[in-house]
Amino acid sequence: MASVSKDEVFSYHKGGKIGIALTKPCETQHDLSLAYTPGVAIPCEEIAKEKEKVFEYTGRANLVAVVSDGSAVLGLGDIGAEASKPVMEGKSVLFKKFAAIDAFDIELDVHTTEEIVSVCKAIAPTFGGINLEDIAAPKCFEIERILKEELDIPVFHDDQHGTAIITTAGLINASELTGKRIEEIKIVINGAGAAGISCARMYRALGVKHIVMCDSKGVIRRDRKDLNPYKAEFAIDTDAETLEEAIEDADMFLGLSVAGALTSEMVAKMAADPIIFALANPVPEIFPEEVKRVRDDAIIGTGRSDYGNQVNNVLGFPSIFRGALDVRARKITEGMKMAAAEALAALAKEPVPYYVKAAYHNEHIAYGKDHVIPLPFNKEVVIWVASAVAKKAVEEGVARIKGFDYDSYREHLRCLMYECTEHNGR
Repeated sequence: MASVSKDEVFSYHKGGKIGIALTKPCETQHDLSLAYTPGVAIPCEEIAKEKEKVFEYTGRANLVAVVSDGSAVLGLGDIGAEASKPVMEGKSVLFKKFAAIDAFDIELDVHTTEEIVSVCKAIAPTFGGINLEDIAAPKCFEIERILKEELDIPVFHDDQHGTAIITTAGLINASELTGKRIEEIKIVINGAGAAGISCARMYRALGVKHIVMCDSKGVIRRDRKDLNPYKAEFAIDTDAETLEEAIEDADMFLGLSVAGALTSEMVAKMAADPIIFALANPVPEIFPEEVKRVRDDAIIGTGRSDYGNQVNNVLGFPSIFRGALDVRARKITEGMKMAAAEALAALAKEPVPYYVKAAYHNEHIAYGKDHVIPLPFNKEVVIWVASAVAKKAVEEGVARIKGFDYDSYREHLRCLMYECTEHNGR
């Protein structure tokens, strides 16, 4: 917050950050008769005969609900529905800015799994997808599971999967750069909430076999009696009881916990060429300069924009929804998530566009230890990730559209992001 004042923040947020813009003219009597009565009855009748037509004759195909009960707002905790609204509006801003997706924020003054599921099911006909946001664990797991089973639109809890997808991309590239074999590395995860569990699951899917997870009470071991089913999934037999003990000879540290949790003494105990993603925000588990004082061989990432390798969820959810919406996917699968991670990893190896270098005032950004993850302002992210997600949705049979043409779709995305003259707003 050092770079902005409270007055600037209040001025920016005053009146809200999102609104509604018309996509068709409404200036004449004729326009009005098309927009509303009597003309509107014609598409209504078509949709009544065939529900799938709603994606063609309304804005549903490009509309996402950002849904939260305000129970686990990043860095703020359980602050309630009203106080969470600036964050959810901000999420809607990111959907629009980074993927041209319309989004409405919906803050719920209900908190049980059953109530949240009921509301989401009731509003689902309005939206092409639902982004669950800042809902506390462990109920967030069950809410997403039920909605994915019972709805036929993509449901995605970004707090779980966004971090998992982006750090998986970083892990793929960091392992390549350091010569570490995925199936042989030891990963220590500090933080066993929604994001930590999802990251561990995705690393397993990638091929990682040795994961040590820690929560506020220490290592998650099989002899602990206080584990919920989600933590128990990653309980192991080990003599290590603390993070300090677990970190010895670890190849990777993933921090989803609290500021200062990882010390330079712990870093010194890690294996050669350690991978350190310290993602507590705004103050990470350890700052990059602290790592560099004891190791010159580390690959370091944080959640902050003022260091390299920023793990920012905006690299994931807008593009994932873009791809899922464009093929009218019924869900977001594990395969689609992995396709997104692999696309991000591949893009990081490509030449960085000039406008990204200009935005970061750095002419030397290139694939390497300081750039294993693409940067948020790279418009290529949407092109690479959305096309990979859409392609996988088609391959896995969860897409509604027929005759998907991958190359044509990538060209459409390029027009979308670089504002080609033929772009129609979607």
